[in-house]
Amino acid sequence: MSFPLRAALFRIEPERAHGLTIAALGLAGRSPLRRGPVRADRLAVRVAGIDFANPLGVAAGVDKDARAASGLLGLGFGGVEVGTLTPLPQPGNPRPRVFRLVEDRGLVNRLGFNNSGITGGVARVAAARARGLKGGRIGINVGANKDATDRVADYRAGVAAAAPHADWVTVNISSPNTPGLRDLQRGAALTELLSACDAARRIGTRRVPLFLKVAPDQSPAETEAIAAAAMAGGVDALVVGNTTVSRPATLRDARGAEAGGLSGAPLRSLAAERLADFARATGGALPLVAAGGVDSGAEAYARLRAGASLVQLYTAMVYEGPGLARRVLADLDALLARDGFASAGEAVGADRG
Repeated sequence: MSFPLRAALFRIEPERAHGLTIAALGLAGRSPLRRGPVRADRLAVRVAGIDFANPLGVAAGVDKDARAASGLLGLGFGGVEVGTLTPLPQPGNPRPRVFRLVEDRGLVNRLGFNNSGITGGVARVAAARARGLKGGRIGINVGANKDATDRVADYRAGVAAAAPHADWVTVNISSPNTPGLRDLQRGAALTELLSACDAARRIGTRRVPLFLKVAPDQSPAETEAIAAAAMAGGVDALVVGNTTVSRPATLRDARGAEAGGLSGAPLRSLAAERLADFARATGGALPLVAAGGVDSGAEAYARLRAGASLVQLYTAMVYEGPGLARRVLADLDALLARDGFASAGEAVGADRG
């Protein structure tokens, strides 16, 4: 399926086309006539103490600078995760740094946490809240600056700045485009990081939910270790996962050889496999957010049944357009009804081994 503007957008360089889309959604989000999340009794979910109108969200990376959260919620999503925001503004890696793999319905990006800094980002989230979110939820995804001498301190600062304005804060240690960042997923480094972020997300007696975003490129032993550290460190949900540095043999588009993280349909099998691994490792004790290759109601439903409480998408919107969220949610609602589930929450983990 395609959408009317796709041909025009695909004639424009990918990053510029994305920027134009975010600008348009930003304007739509300021309209008093904007719509809110899709609502249906069967789709409402509660995750980490947060009530979502539905389990479908926008993954971090779509709205890096929090300029279009209200507009994205108006497409029907239950939540939007803005960012990744870093303590200081940074330009990211040299262009070109986003590549469409049209034959494969995927993307490769090596953006490198390009953003205008967390101060402006949280101010825009606060402004969106002041205009009203119509029941939608906003999470803020934070990262470290590329040249930071103390990355734990960057995450601590990011979480502390984001927490007063966010329904949840996601600690992103899974981008492949910041050298050495994924090392924070291992051993004592992860324990230290989670301890710092746990302290930073507390506002008086309020404990803002803390999510941890991990890469799909994990061995079974690494999956077990990350799950154990997350549960011990007070993490409220795991986002599984980010883009992959691997390249499946099935890729057809030559641009798949570009350096960076691969997302979209080519990531689907790996993302689903890693979700199943984390579901086994956590035993259902920690909510999971599935991301990577989700492009239909059937795929969203499969991720719920595999153990995800929430599902996020990104790349599929490039190929399917702004109506995708409502189509996914209509199909998901129908599938839940077909199989006798009174709620999306009842389906979570139905297929977990």
